[in-house]
Amino acid sequence: QVQFVESGGGLVQPGGSLRLSCAASGFTFSTYPMSWYRQRPAKERELVATINSAGGSLYYADSVKGRFTMYRNNVLNTVYLQMNSLKPEDTAVYYCNRYDLGRFWGQGTQVTVSS
Repeated sequence: QVQFVESGGGLVQPGGSLRLSCAASGFTFSTYPMSWYRQRPAKERELVATINSAGGSLYYADSVKGRFTMYRNNVLNTVYLQMNSLKPEDTAVYYCNRYDLGRFWGQGTQVTVSS
């Protein structure tokens, strides 16, 4: 079945960097655009970034443009989110998903930006 396993989160100081990974399975990964989402405390889940099946950028939220980069490895069925210049407001649980699915959510990975 469809499954997403996120990893790479942690505690980082403002201005720091983290790279998140998400291993996907249960569908033909290389043929689908993929997305990263996040859910900040007391907020609804929001779309952060989307890339197409070849890795070309389709969307970045204004709040992360120029700081976050999403990319993928279609051999490893994995997407990544490189996050630089992190801010306290980036604190959230981060999830990946197929761009059109909206279900089969993984457990997410917690990112905490704090001094």
